[in-house]
Amino acid sequence: MTVRTPDPNPGWLSDHDLDETRKRVPMLYVEAVPVRMDPDGLVTEIGLLLRGSTETGAITRSLVSGRVMHGERVRDALMRHLEKDLGPTAFPVLPVSTVPFAVTEYFPWPGVSQFSDVRQHAVALAYVVPVSGECEPRQDALELSWLSPEEAASDAVAGEMEGGRGALLRQALGHLGLLTG
Repeated sequence: MTVRTPDPNPGWLSDHDLDETRKRVPMLYVEAVPVRMDPDGLVTEIGLLLRGSTETGAITRSLVSGRVMHGERVRDALMRHLEKDLGPTAFPVLPVSTVPFAVTEYFPWPGVSQFSDVRQHAVALAYVVPVSGECEPRQDALELSWLSPEEAASDAVAGEMEGGRGALLRQALGHLGLLTG
């Protein structure tokens, strides 16, 4: 049995109905890579959450992520999850366009792609989001670590991320022009 933090905005499905729907319908998610920038607009740090894995019980690194609720705009879902995971004083700057840097499909069974989520088939729209305020991890996050782009691109960090999210993080770094070699 999975123990969940109650969602203050439960949306449109009960936990039971959500579990049943996940078995039948791909779910839409947003994922965000929080970044800090210098005055010239160059990314200096990448923010990664540390969480206890509901799948394995291990401590893993993660991106800001969550479902888009029925009737919710993608921009609103992105802001809701950034505030939920980083706190109300993170001051994220949402992208002007809702076109993501990547669209990622997570499958509940291995071998279809490098991305997996044992709970469901999910499609995630991924964004890089600058934040300028104080970030205090909330909900189920244990801490937020700020890494240099070089640290974030390392095999060690990728190995600490579940479901192929290390590859997604590298896609974000490539999108930002921060991968070398």
